[in-house]
Amino acid sequence: MHVLCLDLEGVLVPEVWQAVAAATGVTELQKTTRDIPVYDDLMRYRLDILRDKDIRMSLIEREIDKLDPLPGAVDFIRWARQRFQVAIISDTFYEFAAPLMAKLGHPLLLCHRLVVEDDRIVDYRIRQPDPKRCSVQAFQSLRYKVLAAGDSFNDVTMLEEADHGFFFQAPENICAQFPQYPRAGDYAELQEMLISVD
Repeated sequence: MHVLCLDLEGVLVPEVWQAVAAATGVTELQKTTRDIPVYDDLMRYRLDILRDKDIRMSLIEREIDKLDPLPGAVDFIRWARQRFQVAIISDTFYEFAAPLMAKLGHPLLLCHRLVVEDDRIVDYRIRQPDPKRCSVQAFQSLRYKVLAAGDSFNDVTMLEEADHGFFFQAPENICAQFPQYPRAGDYAELQEMLISVD
């Protein structure tokens, strides 16, 4: 049996930070790894904004509670779990993702942790350097074949390391830089691609 590694935000659920940007009117929080490819640079940028605008963890949690999986995501995960071992490999945080995982049926999630003090996000702790690549390597060390799908720059190392990698609704500028990865425009296309290499 293969392991299917999936990114979370933009692939299965909406982007959390963009939801917070919409709720607060702080448009600077709309940036994702599609805009700032180096994850640490992006997170330092976000933490500065949260501090400067006094955006609290409780506000972010309220906005996350309003989010639902992307249309078709729950059915896709149900389909995928019948064919593969499914692991969500994300640069999100357990503190953000827990309610979203419940809505997706609790697939395995590997991500990071936040440091929260007095209702403020003050820092974060990554699981390890290059966690998406390392997760794929770990599954391969157990003699699994790994399929992977993501939508942004921070997913490329996961796609590189996987036995088969795919973009899911990735922007054209990212696809153009990495033309070796087929792009699925919807879940039906992604299912077809996964079946073709299973």
